Amino acid sequence: MQPLKRATWRGALLAESNRTVEYGGYTYFPRSAVRMHLLHAAAKSESDRACPHGVQFYDIVADGARAERIAWSYEVPGPATEHIAHWIGFWAEAKVE
Repeated sequence: MQPLKRATWRGALLAESNRTVEYGGYTYFPRSAVRMHLLHAAAKSESDRACPHGVQFYDIVADGARAERIAWSYEVPGPATEHIAHWIGFWAEAKVE
């Protein structure tokens, strides 16, 4: 069994799981382990729409604070990202331990 990993932002727990995937230097969490009520789909930019993996970025709003595009998922994965389809990754603003 994998060790338990957590993603936090400013003390708020975003995700917690012992079933994560490391890919491209990031840790991905299954959606069922993510507190999705804290994440809000961000508007797609031109480069988001051009992404062949159908990337969706998420903003976070917690305790009156907001961070833009702190998380993402691949909604239409290609062969390289199929194993993390719909899983959530976090940027450096979120602390993953």
